[in-house]
Amino acid sequence: MELSKNIKDKVVVITGASSGLGESTARHLAALGANVVLGARREASLKTISEEINAEEKGEAVYLKTDVTKNDEVQNLINKAMDTFGKIDVLVNNAGLMSIAPMSEVKVEEWDRMIDINIKGVLYGIAAALPVFQRQNSGHFINIASVAGIKVFSPGGTVYSGTKFAVRAISEGLRHEVGGAIRTTTIEPGAVDSELKHGSSHKESVDNLNAFYGIAIPSESVARAIAYAIEQPADVDINEIVLRPTVQDF
Repeated sequence: MELSKNIKDKVVVITGASSGLGESTARHLAALGANVVLGARREASLKTISEEINAEEKGEAVYLKTDVTKNDEVQNLINKAMDTFGKIDVLVNNAGLMSIAPMSEVKVEEWDRMIDINIKGVLYGIAAALPVFQRQNSGHFINIASVAGIKVFSPGGTVYSGTKFAVRAISEGLRHEVGGAIRTTTIEPGAVDSELKHGSSHKESVDNLNAFYGIAIPSESVARAIAYAIEQPADVDINEIVLRPTVQDF
């Protein structure tokens, strides 16, 4: 059985889809025949990505400007998917922020922002999509965490790690609560080439991150992992995937 055929015609909603992992995932899944619904704050980028996907005449792409820190905008994204395609098969909660700095810098605004995007944004996605999945008696949550949600990345990444530990905990509790018809996958990447590394304002941390990300693997690596989870038969639930550069030591 060619599992990639299980992706064709599925409707996949992706947050943080204007660049990086979200963009790569949208392009990869659409090339396999999925219909993708793209959400992010940068509308011009979403428009370009959607137009390029649609020009390929494989999967269809639509988009809606979406700030995942606003519950109503996440709900509108889900509504856009339902209005356009009549169903949702997968929600990829991908939008994220990584602001690295020692706790002693007390960057409270950045802590708040990470909590709003990395935790509350995921919860808003779940809140919007779960009723749809329950009505359909099918669906798949894919939540993007991090290897920093397995081991605390410190000094500097303590709060970021806290948000990604939370994503893993929420995902596991969700898996247990929703029963057998709805699947839940957590993707935990290491150093991946994306805009995530640009989220810090602390110069020393930025310099360290830029040096560290010299080992980064392409964002398409994560897109393939997401496709692997989606393409499994309905009775197979891939709960966690950890991927990192072979030379990354944590």
